[in-house]
Amino acid sequence: MAAALLALPCASGAATAQEVLAAHRAATGQTAKSGSLALRYAYSGQGLAGTVTTRFDTASGAFVTDSELGPITVANGFDGRMPWIRDISGACTPQQGGDRVRLAINEAYRLANLWWRPDRGGARIEALGRETLDGRALEHLAVTPRGGLRFDAWFDAGSGLLARIAERQMFFDTRTSYDDYVRQGGAQVAGRVVIDGGTGESGLATMRLLDVSSSPRRPRTAYAMPADPPQGVTLADGASAATVPFRLLNNHIYVEANVNGHGPYTFIVDTGGHTILSSRVVAEAGLDAQGASPSAGAGEKTTTSGYAKVREIALGPVRMHDQTAITMDIYDPAVEGIKVDGMVGFELLRRLALRIDYQHNTLTFSRFDAFDAKDAGTAIPFMFYDHLPQVEGRVGDIPALFDIDTGSRSEVDLTSPFVAAHRLRERFPGAITAMTGWGVGGPSMSEVVRLPSLSIGPVNITAPVAALSGAKAGSFSDANFDGNIGSGLLKRFVTSFDYSRQRMYLKPIVPPPVDAGRFDRSGMWLNAADEGFVVAHVSPGGPAEAAGIAVGDRLLTLDARAVRADDLSATRALLRTRADGERIALGMRRGTEHRSVVLVLRERL
Repeated sequence: MAAALLALPCASGAATAQEVLAAHRAATGQTAKSGSLALRYAYSGQGLAGTVTTRFDTASGAFVTDSELGPITVANGFDGRMPWIRDISGACTPQQGGDRVRLAINEAYRLANLWWRPDRGGARIEALGRETLDGRALEHLAVTPRGGLRFDAWFDAGSGLLARIAERQMFFDTRTSYDDYVRQGGAQVAGRVVIDGGTGESGLATMRLLDVSSSPRRPRTAYAMPADPPQGVTLADGASAATVPFRLLNNHIYVEANVNGHGPYTFIVDTGGHTILSSRVVAEAGLDAQGASPSAGAGEKTTTSGYAKVREIALGPVRMHDQTAITMDIYDPAVEGIKVDGMVGFELLRRLALRIDYQHNTLTFSRFDAFDAKDAGTAIPFMFYDHLPQVEGRVGDIPALFDIDTGSRSEVDLTSPFVAAHRLRERFPGAITAMTGWGVGGPSMSEVVRLPSLSIGPVNITAPVAALSGAKAGSFSDANFDGNIGSGLLKRFVTSFDYSRQRMYLKPIVPPPVDAGRFDRSGMWLNAADEGFVVAHVSPGGPAEAAGIAVGDRLLTLDARAVRADDLSATRALLRTRADGERIALGMRRGTEHRSVVLVLRERL
């Protein structure tokens, strides 16, 4: 890893922002005339190799970046108004949620060198002094473009050339280094670019300049999102709609799926996720997985994923064709109590409307042109934050932005920046400390409270259970959204999604599920084990602690009945729904010692 920047004392003759940028302009030079420039780089990183080409307008910075990296082909762009992405499935999606617009403004600002203008392109720029990196003197500027986010830029004090950019993207602190400059068409261009995505050594990528080309100025539409509708999904027998049954376990939606004719496998349906295949599926279906990219989720850890081309993923009559899937093992069977071999999410919903009937445990997929919203309930518009639907709502009387995530078991998880900004721990005293989830990034610890109310668009929910995150890493540390709404809350409704029109719909289920608004009354988190369950966490001051239960203990029987891994979801539900004060007989083992424990359930919220 590169050495940390060391700030030196500012001398009275420290360079001003104007002087730093004047030196940068003089050193960089300019192309002969305004128009369009294309920079093509060879890319190597995360186990992938290929080319990355950025075409941009030299006056405005509007851009399109195309990446062809082995098994994946992706793109992103910005026409000055709307950022967009083309994902690994080939679907193009507008990006207006989270930090997407502001980061696109930042990128356009840098590409067009708008900081050279007399008004600095409307940006706020502050000179932070001279610093050193590995003995190299650098001038440090903090730059906040109009409508963008702050980023930090370091310029070589000797040459004046740009050396580094640091920028917060989603919940990652990214760094991009520039060196080996070469002169192309009258301008100095970085011959080598090293990108640190904020996930450690495994996330590093190096780009080396292949060529530079220029052309006359192109219209703004050249940088706009392509209008091609996404392809690659069919319904059996040419139907306009098809229904698939599901199991709701641990507030997760599970369906049976076949991959290239192999299976059936158990897949989770997750609006917060992508198309993912486990190592077991990859092996049994004879797929070729390539790459090793870092991935992160609700926990604070990262894991590694690759990519594989797949001919068909079939959920009964719903079939995805010729897709690129992410390859990784998403769930430890100990956490779910069942083996989970894959996921379908954004890529499927980007192609078909979905109606989730939590009351009757059915998923109805339909072509967008056949989706009938008349009986779907209240319509709520959303924006895309990367692949996630993001809606406006409120926490009590506080405006909030929520990601909608059927792959979350919670009612709502509030992010650590939102919790801190609104002093929610002080506003809602009496929180209990608990393990509230376990995702790709590992376990999530939170303080759990009962809110007076929460709204999703105009739909109000009274007294939901909320987890106040204290995460310092992972998605719940992201300041670009305020809360993550999961199936724990959505299961009160028939929930529908129409990604083509960017609308979701909520229709209340009457009566609501018996565990709506209920939180665990046992004070412990259980995972499956080779024998019974293992206690993974005990809440301080909770019923389990009062009963003498400790982390690592094995739960073998409940009400005199032996428990097995596939009882895990039902057991967790039981510990939410049994009455306050009810006594439950548990057969426990600590090491080799067997003992009987009486657990007295307690409502703690």
